[in-house]
Amino acid sequence: MPDAFPPDHSTGPQQIAQGRLAEGPRSLFVYGTLQFESVLIGLLGRLPDRTAAAAPGWRAASLEGRAYPGLVLAPGVTAEGFVLTDLGPREWLVIDAFEDDEYDLGRIILASGEETWSYLWRGEELRGDDWDAETFRQEHLGVYAARCARLGPLLAQDARA
Repeated sequence: MPDAFPPDHSTGPQQIAQGRLAEGPRSLFVYGTLQFESVLIGLLGRLPDRTAAAAPGWRAASLEGRAYPGLVLAPGVTAEGFVLTDLGPREWLVIDAFEDDEYDLGRIILASGEETWSYLWRGEELRGDDWDAETFRQEHLGVYAARCARLGPLLAQDARA
C-alpha cells in the first residue's frame, strides 16, 4: 500500500526544469492538501496569494491508502479549491518535486472561464468517493503539515541546485 503521507519525493523520470514546468505555468489550482495554509507554509515558507475557485467537470477523488486526493475528470461534478497566483520559479520547483509522479501537470478551465494549471491524477487506486477536506483536517493535517515542514526546506535546497 502506498504511503498515505508525502514521501521524500524525487521527480522520477521527469526532469523538473525541462519537464512539466517547461511551459512556464503562471497559476495553480489546488484542490487537496495544498489548500491548507499549514501545508503551504511548511513547503514554501510562506502563504502564497490564493483565491477560492471551482473546476467544473473535475472531482477530487479519494485514493486508496492515501491521505491526499487526485483530480480526475468527472462530468457533472465540480471540484472546489483555490488558485495560487504568485508562485515564484523556485516555489514551482518545490511544489513540482512534492507532487507524486502519478500526477501530470495539465491545463484546466475554471468556472470563471480562467485557464489555469493543476496536478491531474493519472494513477490507479481511485475510490468511488470524493476526498473530504474536513476529514483530512481532523484526522491527518497535523502530522501531514509537520512532515511538509520537514520536507519543504529539503526541496527548496534541491530547487536552488
